[in-house]
Amino acid sequence: MNTMEEQWVTPSAPASALIVAAVERVIDAPQEWIDEFNAAALRGVRLDEIAGEQILVDAVRQTNEGNLAQWAQHNLVDPGARVPVRDVEIGADMVRELVRRGIDSGILDAFRTAQSVAWRLWMEICFALTDDVELLHEVLSVSSRSIGVFIDDTVAALADQIAVAKAQLAGDTHAERRAAVALILEGAPIDDVRAEAQLHYRVAGPQTAVVLRGTGMSMSRLEATCDAIMSANRLSRRLTVLAGVDRMWVWFPTAQLTVEEACVSDGVSVAVGLPGSGRDGFRRSHFQALGADQTLLALGSARSVVRYDELALIGAMNDDRSVVDDFVQQTLGELALADPELRECMRVWFAQQCNSTTAAAKLFTHRNTVVRRLARAQELLPVELSRNAIAVAAALEYQHWQG
Repeated sequence: MNTMEEQWVTPSAPASALIVAAVERVIDAPQEWIDEFNAAALRGVRLDEIAGEQILVDAVRQTNEGNLAQWAQHNLVDPGARVPVRDVEIGADMVRELVRRGIDSGILDAFRTAQSVAWRLWMEICFALTDDVELLHEVLSVSSRSIGVFIDDTVAALADQIAVAKAQLAGDTHAERRAAVALILEGAPIDDVRAEAQLHYRVAGPQTAVVLRGTGMSMSRLEATCDAIMSANRLSRRLTVLAGVDRMWVWFPTAQLTVEEACVSDGVSVAVGLPGSGRDGFRRSHFQALGADQTLLALGSARSVVRYDELALIGAMNDDRSVVDDFVQQTLGELALADPELRECMRVWFAQQCNSTTAAAKLFTHRNTVVRRLARAQELLPVELSRNAIAVAAALEYQHWQG
């Protein structure tokens, strides 16, 4: 049988040695080469269409650099050989999200444009290593075939993956659902019958919105968190809209939504809006959850669950974090850097309407302990608490969520 493997010619010993030496330079390539290589790939996927999705941009770069590393590592061991395709399932979520945005052929263009840059840099390396014309001819011939076939195989594998993603998305009602949600959020005059037919969800009645944010490409942890919340609240329905590769907007038909940290998967944060009713509640609860999520992100907090009312004051304080940090330092003085137990005790005391007994119950400690901690905390404040209580409460709440 006349197969590609049977026709594959092994390079001579000098050519193999030169390929290994050149590959070692590729592995130690300066950052500007890698940047140029990635920029070429991103031009191939129409960067302007995914520029706002940093996770997608990073995924394209990782895939591109992964392919380069795959080819280089195999040629260190077996110079000029046919290199197997990387596990394409690694980029399955990336491909699905790009296809969802209509960028399918652009994925394949990425590897072609990156290949042209890689080939130019490869030739520069080879010409810098030797001026033996015959040896250069053999090395470039062998490596051209190895690179070309590797890219062809990679593109073919991804083409199959794209076809699968397109078939899966062909019956996906996500786009229609997101369009209907956008109309409701914008306050457009879409009637309830039409909205509910597109959403398969009843807009009338109680509504509590949630924004889930994760890390990485996979939606599985976000879905698992949604399922856990539904189970904990004994709910059978929800409306879900994918807002990006790491974000999910969800509405639950309830005014009593409890979200415990135990429900939240690792790497996921959940922001919950206040409950509402009907269209107004649908919109208001969503924008509250969105605002709480953005505030949590701006604070750099690692907390996994937040409700809008917990961060409403902080979100309204100032968009400039340095201004708020200065306010906290000036307000709390030495307390800002003191034992966290002192700050938490005073924060909970404020939340319990300055009641030491209920604060002690919340903190699972004795009332006398609360009294002692409050006294010590007040000693560290730069201004007497009775003259600055509201500012102190706000500063403590900010520090608490900042983590």
